[in-house]
Amino acid sequence: QVPLVESGGGLVQAWGSLRLSCAASGRTFSSYAMGWFRQAPGKEREFVAAINWSGASTYYADSVKGRFTISRDNAKNTVYLQMNSLKPEDTAVYYCAASRDFGRVGVPQYDYWGQGTQVTVSS
Repeated sequence: QVPLVESGGGLVQAWGSLRLSCAASGRTFSSYAMGWFRQAPGKEREFVAAINWSGASTYYADSVKGRFTISRDNAKNTVYLQMNSLKPEDTAVYYCAASRDFGRVGVPQYDYWGQGTQVTVSS
């Protein structure tokens, strides 16, 4: 089990920034690749970004490339999502998730999920 808890969501104006955090429990965090997903009302959950176990490799959805940055601190059992130049279409509940394999973009390919944190971007 890898319990995950997201934080850092909130209301921000367009072109603003937010940093999301996802804290994990347990001693196996560093063995997992981590991902961020988001789900807007009435839409399916979609992939946003992923990072491998060491932090050396990252992968982004085209819609956020150049604006969002995923990172991790294994000493703190935490993964981050820095979101810059936010747009109203970024409004969604953001979830972090853990996977045994890096580069996965499908929801079923992740084994553990947090409860989500709401991000709302006003125009």
